[in-house]
Amino acid sequence: MPPESPLPEVEAPRDCPLCPRLVAFREELRIAHPDWWNAPVPAFGDRDAWLGLVGLAPGMWGANRTGRPFTGDHAGHLLYRTLLKFGLAEGAYEERPDDSLRLNGCIILNSVKCLPPRNKPLPAEVATCRRYYEAAMAVLPNLRVLVALGRIAHDNAVRVAGGRLADFPFAHLAEHALPDGRILIDSYHCSRYNQNTGRLTDAMFEAVFARALELRCPR
Repeated sequence: MPPESPLPEVEAPRDCPLCPRLVAFREELRIAHPDWWNAPVPAFGDRDAWLGLVGLAPGMWGANRTGRPFTGDHAGHLLYRTLLKFGLAEGAYEERPDDSLRLNGCIILNSVKCLPPRNKPLPAEVATCRRYYEAAMAVLPNLRVLVALGRIAHDNAVRVAGGRLADFPFAHLAEHALPDGRILIDSYHCSRYNQNTGRLTDAMFEAVFARALELRCPR
């Protein structure tokens, strides 16, 4: 079982019925893999976080299987290695939800909480699930900096903050002052594909978090 959500009052119910396509896929996987999590994936991290990581959606063999964001698939290796390096996590990442990994001053929120087929949520599904992201943001008053992992996460963060997408173009390491007062930093997603193709390197990813820490403690 994954750790308890730091935001239990705003989480989606285990059998959330809002997106029919995602519900149908969830039910298929519950039959095929009854020992998997196969449910909306809760937030993971520190309720008093100053830094929020905005993800896309659970991965098939990662969060949808384990119940914890970025846990059990390739993307988690780079993400948690980087968070540990910058003091945003402690313990050890062992690809399972009951390991000793804990986040410090950081929380992970997905734009879509259920696994979409082929890892591609429909725009309507992103819009429908936005209510949970909005609710989470409302109970995180200390959140000052956001890191968007990919364009869909970027678009979701901008919309929830009350911005127009045309005014906030996505680009790796782009920095945006959002209408709600928070700062958004963009990053390419830490997916296996982006890492294997060289679109995202360790150094590029680390630069995002180095900048986030600078924004927390400006000189």
